[in-house]
Amino acid sequence: MADQTDWRGTGNEDSTVDSSGNTILAGRSRRLLISLIRPYRKQALLALAIIIVDNLAFVAGPLFIAYALDNGVSAAVDGNWAPLVSAVLGYSAFGILGAITTYWFLMVSGRLSQSILFDLRRRVFTHAQKLSLSFHEKYTSGRLISRLTSDVESLQTLLESALNDALSAVLSIVSIAVILVYLDVPLALIVLAGFIPLVLVTRWSQREQRSDYRRTRVAIAKVVVHFVESMGGIRAVQVFRREGRNNAILETEDTQYRDATTAALRGMASYTGIVRWIGNLTLAVIVVFGSYRVINGHMDIGVLAAYVLYLRRFYGPLDELAQVFNSYQSAAAALEKISGVLEEQPSVESPSNPVRLAAARGELDFDKVEFAYGADRVVLPEFSLHVPAGRVVALVGATGAGKSTLAKLLARFYDPTAGTVSLDGIDLRTLGDENMREHIVMVTQESFLFSGSVADNIRLGKPSATDAEVAAAAEAVGLTEFISTLPNGIDTDVRKRGGRLSSGQRQLVAFARVFLAAPAVIVLDEATSSLDIPGELLVQRALETILHGRTALIIAHRLSTVAIADRVLVMANGTIVEDGRPSDVIGPGALLRSP
Repeated sequence: MADQTDWRGTGNEDSTVDSSGNTILAGRSRRLLISLIRPYRKQALLALAIIIVDNLAFVAGPLFIAYALDNGVSAAVDGNWAPLVSAVLGYSAFGILGAITTYWFLMVSGRLSQSILFDLRRRVFTHAQKLSLSFHEKYTSGRLISRLTSDVESLQTLLESALNDALSAVLSIVSIAVILVYLDVPLALIVLAGFIPLVLVTRWSQREQRSDYRRTRVAIAKVVVHFVESMGGIRAVQVFRREGRNNAILETEDTQYRDATTAALRGMASYTGIVRWIGNLTLAVIVVFGSYRVINGHMDIGVLAAYVLYLRRFYGPLDELAQVFNSYQSAAAALEKISGVLEEQPSVESPSNPVRLAAARGELDFDKVEFAYGADRVVLPEFSLHVPAGRVVALVGATGAGKSTLAKLLARFYDPTAGTVSLDGIDLRTLGDENMREHIVMVTQESFLFSGSVADNIRLGKPSATDAEVAAAAEAVGLTEFISTLPNGIDTDVRKRGGRLSSGQRQLVAFARVFLAAPAVIVLDEATSSLDIPGELLVQRALETILHGRTALIIAHRLSTVAIADRVLVMANGTIVEDGRPSDVIGPGALLRSP
């Protein structure tokens, strides 16, 4: 049964805390990141090797300066320029090496990051398509778009720029720390003492910023959802003059995003400022204490100069780490949201050992089927129905009677909470998804068309169909005359959601898909309810063609659609209250009972 988590509020993807005080989702996001990097281990190791060489070139410079000051200058005074020239050449060579390795690293890391992001987008998109209808009915499309756009962009920022800065900074800090100890231990102790407040500040900032960035991810998702819903329902927005209300909602939700982002930036600014203050304070102490040691002959002036240069390079990476830390917190919060989608499991599970039905007759059985959307929403208390192969059964009844639920169970968008739905005596839960959908096809009132040509949309019913087969399907349902009026015939683009076609024409395209797919069972869920009279007449003729020789379950409110059925069932509260031929249910004296 569907998970009843409210996906418009706080749901499965929001943070929970385990007994140790660590967020479960933080570990989940790390696992996701590791799984994304694992296929590219070789490229990652190559990038690491390059950045190590780059770091060596970076930290070598001050050593040449120290050598030049302590040995090269004095030797040059005595007429020996070789030490000074060697120091200059060495400094220049390592500078060139650093430029080459930086370019190489950016190229390798750039390809690596794009490969990871490509895999992530594909993984989220593929997984979302596999999730059950119950998930998509609760988790709005706007939130999925937010996962694939703003959340992925946060990770992209981390991988494309912050990754380079982070690796360089960490390696620089470690290598410079070793060199500082080598140059002068007393001064190194002062530098390392500054790490104590840095560690405390970092831990504090990590907790604060992670919370703030989680808020930004939730807030921007709400903004995207509202924008998508407003643009998707733009006709209703304009007809009912909802622009002002929509602006007010967007202002409220965008304000929440602005405030959350401002709080996160305030935390980052505080952390960066404190890091710089500690660095400047340490540098001042080093200059004073180092000058004292030079004056007393405990160290050379060149060593102090190198020490100051290294110290600037030591706290420079720490400043970069503060910026990286900001990107990491944003990316980690985004990964938590993305991993929440990826860890969601379909409520309608595929069988581990599917049964294959090569050719279906179309015999349907609902055997003591029960279904509820929740403990308080029982739709089918216990429902049984046998439909012989080749029979057309119409379901009528008031809204909420359970008609559409039966259609969704037959199309296996949901599984019954009890009982079985079977095709030719085989439980639908044991059939493979693709195999089942070869034999059972559902047509809804929406008749969704994708951007592309008429032929492309018809070919959805059978992707391998030839042009001749597509044209034959169009002719069978009565589309040929309309297609001939289009500028490019059957290759004309239908535009977004089939906006170039009328409701009736879109429905005919949907029927052509069904005709091409040639299933044994057809489920029609209010397929003609939004059509005008001329459109309905065209669709009725097409219906007679595609239903011929097939089993069909028709949910309809129009009497003309019900009339083509062999049998009509009147439903109320999930049970059959009347069963008979169309003439019995919709004939004289029965119209009051029809929906």
